[in-house]
Amino acid sequence: MSSANNKGRMSRRKKMEPWYYVGPIFLLLVIMFGYPLIKSVVMAFQNYKLGNANVYFNDFANFHKMFGDKDFLLLLKNSVVYVVVSVFGQFIGGLILALCLRDKFKGRGIYQSIVFLPWSFSAFVVGLVFRWSFNGEYGVVNDVLMKLGIIKKGIAWLGTPGLSLVVVILAMIWIGIPFFGIMILAALQSIPDEIYEAADMDGCGMFRKFFSLTLPYIKPTVIMTILLRTIWIFNSFDLVVIVTQGGPANYSQTLPSYMYTKAFSGYDFGLAGAFGVLLMVILGVYAVLFLKLSNYDKAGDF
Repeated sequence: MSSANNKGRMSRRKKMEPWYYVGPIFLLLVIMFGYPLIKSVVMAFQNYKLGNANVYFNDFANFHKMFGDKDFLLLLKNSVVYVVVSVFGQFIGGLILALCLRDKFKGRGIYQSIVFLPWSFSAFVVGLVFRWSFNGEYGVVNDVLMKLGIIKKGIAWLGTPGLSLVVVILAMIWIGIPFFGIMILAALQSIPDEIYEAADMDGCGMFRKFFSLTLPYIKPTVIMTILLRTIWIFNSFDLVVIVTQGGPANYSQTLPSYMYTKAFSGYDFGLAGAFGVLLMVILGVYAVLFLKLSNYDKAGDF
């Protein structure tokens, strides 16, 4: 009887052992991420303004204020354009980069270290570089374009509606290409060489091999990378704040950057919380639909 009890205790202890390792990390995540998340959701239903001691629940007033904002549709459009164009540009650039680096050539290691540098820079540094480069008065972009004879006078890139968002998109594409390149390159290097040798024997051309062999093999990596980058870009606000500060007249403002402005410039944390809830809903729906429409569970099956 005693032996059976000891075995039972040892079995329970063995089952609980993983939790002893995961428990501290899980507790830390709850404290560092869980509490702020819950707090932001609660604030979305409160009249919560910094400096105002009278904090109270106001039901859906913040959401009415958010959807009633005259620039809400502009912010939504900017966010969609910003994310779609940035992810597409990063994917195409990263795919080309990975295909170029797949085969061995002299100096490939040095070249890799150079082209992957943008991923190591902080968004703050990249934002400042693009802000100075596209400055309408002393920016190097205008200087180069005028010397090449493409334009006759400087363009106010950061002060022109439509162009200001383009500058932010270019900065985001430049900083994100290495991530796609690294992920796709890793997937490409996992493809067996025998597959391509058999395709060559069958007389398959370059495009046939890419669409029939390469793309199906790297599809799971591409799907997951696009999903992650879309979420990260949609949530990012640092480049917008640093490069254009949302100007002119919110024409380069996105939902996250506008949320940041309302929280830390207008000190309206209740309204910022409402934007945060909206972002969570949008990204949650997107993640579910994207994985379903892309057939991620069947990706890589041959």
